[in-house]
Amino acid sequence: MSLSTIIIIITGITTYMGLKDHRFFERYKFSISGIKAGEYYRFVTSAFLHADWTHYLVNMFTLYFFGDFVVYNFGPLTFLLLYFGGVFIGNYLAYYFHKNDLWYSAIGASAGVNAVVFSYVTLQPFNLVYFFAIIPIPAIIFALGYLWYTTKGTQDTYSRIGHEAHFGGAIAGVILTIFIDYEDAVQAHPLVTILLLGALGYGFYYMQKKRLY
Repeated sequence: MSLSTIIIIITGITTYMGLKDHRFFERYKFSISGIKAGEYYRFVTSAFLHADWTHYLVNMFTLYFFGDFVVYNFGPLTFLLLYFGGVFIGNYLAYYFHKNDLWYSAIGASAGVNAVVFSYVTLQPFNLVYFFAIIPIPAIIFALGYLWYTTKGTQDTYSRIGHEAHFGGAIAGVILTIFIDYEDAVQAHPLVTILLLGALGYGFYYMQKKRLY
């Protein structure tokens, strides 16, 4: 059984528990007020909860198709570093931008999944990925389009999508992959690296400017 499959199963079990037990859901979701009360475990445990089964399936379907590539290239321990590094950095970015919004909460594994996807993009930027599982496009085009979408999405104050966490997961995927495998990332695809780092830098600047004004 692959490591991705194990995470998918565990996340399915905890998602089921959260959907069935409101107290369990509230205890482990990402919550600004909870974190400020010292419940730092929420930075990670929120990745094991989902709003509904569609939310769960989209995330786990994506993890299933990209996770094995990362495990094969880096090994299981590095895969876990990427996945949970993405979860933590994504949620920390959400905390950074929403630390004064005590009402703010979130759930889902998207940040960790994004770290895995963007690790793949960093190493295989010209391979085709399937947008909505139908439309084939080069991975780098998908990645740049996604970063544009999620950066602009932070404008929507009432959005139910955690764009900041998604963006943080992408940051983790690119930066960690560069450190882990500089040769196959930067040296093999220098222009791609510049494009990704440029898009991430602009996105963070845009979100920071939005937060200040």
